[in-house]
Amino acid sequence: MSICEMNVRQVAAGVREKKFSAEEVFDKCLERALLHENKVTALITMTADTGREQAARVDERVAKGEDPGPLAGVPVILKDNMCTHGIRTTAGSRILGRWIPPYSATVWKLLSSAGAVLFGKANMDEFAMGNTTGSSAFGPTSNPWDLSRVPGGSSGGSAAGVAAGYTPCALGSDTGGSIRQPASYCGVYGLKPTYGLVSRYGLIAYGSSLDQIGPFTRSIEDMALIMQIIARHDPKDSTSVAENVDFSLPLGDKDGSIGLKGKRIALVKEFQGFTLDPPIADAMKRMVLLMEEAGAEITEIGLPVVSRYAVACYYAIAASEAHTNLARFDGVRCGLEAASASGLKEMFEEVRSKGFGPEVKSRIIAGTCLTEPVRSEEYYVAATRVRTLIAAEFQKAFEGVDAILQPVTPSLPGKIGEVDEDVMKGYESDLYTLPVNMAGLPGLSFRVGYTSARLPVGLQLVGPRWSDKNLLDIGFELEKVLGVPQSAFDTAACNTTSFKGGN
Repeated sequence: MSICEMNVRQVAAGVREKKFSAEEVFDKCLERALLHENKVTALITMTADTGREQAARVDERVAKGEDPGPLAGVPVILKDNMCTHGIRTTAGSRILGRWIPPYSATVWKLLSSAGAVLFGKANMDEFAMGNTTGSSAFGPTSNPWDLSRVPGGSSGGSAAGVAAGYTPCALGSDTGGSIRQPASYCGVYGLKPTYGLVSRYGLIAYGSSLDQIGPFTRSIEDMALIMQIIARHDPKDSTSVAENVDFSLPLGDKDGSIGLKGKRIALVKEFQGFTLDPPIADAMKRMVLLMEEAGAEITEIGLPVVSRYAVACYYAIAASEAHTNLARFDGVRCGLEAASASGLKEMFEEVRSKGFGPEVKSRIIAGTCLTEPVRSEEYYVAATRVRTLIAAEFQKAFEGVDAILQPVTPSLPGKIGEVDEDVMKGYESDLYTLPVNMAGLPGLSFRVGYTSARLPVGLQLVGPRWSDKNLLDIGFELEKVLGVPQSAFDTAACNTTSFKGGN
């Protein structure tokens, strides 16, 4: 097995046992990235020099007999909306194209303290606004499984980097599906944690009450290990909750049998009439059958408030919060310089008109309208009230079930540059992801198989607040049958279940 095919635990164990050095790991991963990056464009910034220095420090600790940490020498990709001290952080936007933060995000401090090595900053939709990684000021990212298709978004660069085998793990952020959807499209695991479980300090905000940082990996054990490190209370983040969630391993029996006895898995009644691409519909049928055979009880729940109001409320809240969060980028405190501006007003206009892309501008304008005094009560305040009803409906539904099984998206990844004009399908896709953020719930995206055209097919499990570990337990059991996700460029990939369709 090559180093690029290894998971987090295998890399860290190899470095600690001196089977190979952290610098060797970094160079092998860099070699892989340089081979494919001109086609994939998963990264905005590749931190070769910084990464080698960090890897060298890990090797020094190993040589001295010191504990290098549970992530010894593991290269990690960070979505480029997470601040890294001394390293350019752009949020995928021209307005921050040259910004170098004076501090690091808490999640990176935790990973670095555990021995991780920074490999690069991932491409993303500008300020995390999008679902294709096509609105980035640095160009679109391609799906490693089919370079003509999108990797999803807004964390598409992070998902593509893991799927391409650049690194065994990455971090992304999820405001309305931005971890789960690209994880599904790229055939890797993606976890959107319970809101407040992982610190958002140092994350460039889109929607502050919706954003949540989470990991991409190619094994559930790796997911648990990363969460064990980053799921910490942070006094620097006022939304961080001191909830003690134990992700320690082992997660279950490794005898090869799959056991879900006693688990109650729900399907959402209101979602059953939605149209799914054949491979995704087949995956849902197979997963229900597999879970029943493993001892789980499949039941049905109703979410009428969610299905009717969640999408409208999400966009009202997200746009309003984006309008507020992005007001700081004006050319004074940070942003582009406007050398030709003759006054303050002209400077603001020039910086924001040149610095922001069309998608960001449209959401700022929408948020501005929604938060005006004459409209705020009717739209934004009303949306926050309905949000409370949405959270309460989920809470009541979870009184009788452990998790909800549903698609991440009704469609396979589309072609780069194509615009999907199917409004109903877009609405259905939003319903699978957005309500999870509205209620602050955890969601795990996992790969079920591949189409005949070698496109990954993914589904998701959604649980009640603080049930993140339970979702990983279920995922661990399913992995025994489904196998671990492979890199798109590894020859052994796709030797698993194939679903019809996908062209």
